[in-house]
Amino acid sequence: MSDSQSPHTHVSLPSPKKYHSASNQVEAFFENIVFASRWIQAPLYAGLIVAELLYAYKFLVELWEMVVHINKMEETVFMLGVLGLIDVTMVANLLTMVVIGGYATFVSKLDLEHHPDRPDWLTHVDPGTIKIKLAASLIGISSIHLLKGFVDVANEDPEHLKWKIFIHMTFLASAILLAWTDKIMQKDKKH
Repeated sequence: MSDSQSPHTHVSLPSPKKYHSASNQVEAFFENIVFASRWIQAPLYAGLIVAELLYAYKFLVELWEMVVHINKMEETVFMLGVLGLIDVTMVANLLTMVVIGGYATFVSKLDLEHHPDRPDWLTHVDPGTIKIKLAASLIGISSIHLLKGFVDVANEDPEHLKWKIFIHMTFLASAILLAWTDKIMQKDKKH
């Protein structure tokens, strides 16, 4: 019996090159889907922009109330109102950082190279930087709430004031740890 007449049927397998190519195509297709999935976050950032608009509305309403009642307000009430406006502004700043920084980091690069109003911090934004900026913003917001408690200490429950201090110190410690961790990671990247 010759080799061509062998009782075993010879099955031709796809060449390794073809199999490898099909595998690469499937992998490339899946990777494109994974990469495109970042756009799922876009509606979340759009929702935060709506929240920022609502904060702007809240700011204007509170400001209008202060303008209308300025002659009837005691200094402490006026100061609390101003601190409330600062608080709203700081939360709006936090939202702006999350929207711009998060979108630029996780969704798509912002084409702002030659825009005159491009924020300086956007040139070196990464997840670590965003975390530190968020922590700093939370400390600022917490500071305003704590200051409001101190300004209105006569009407503040001492237990609530203790919790505000504890929360503020927790935010402060967290920010220090985040900054320290980021510094270590940056040092490791340079080596």
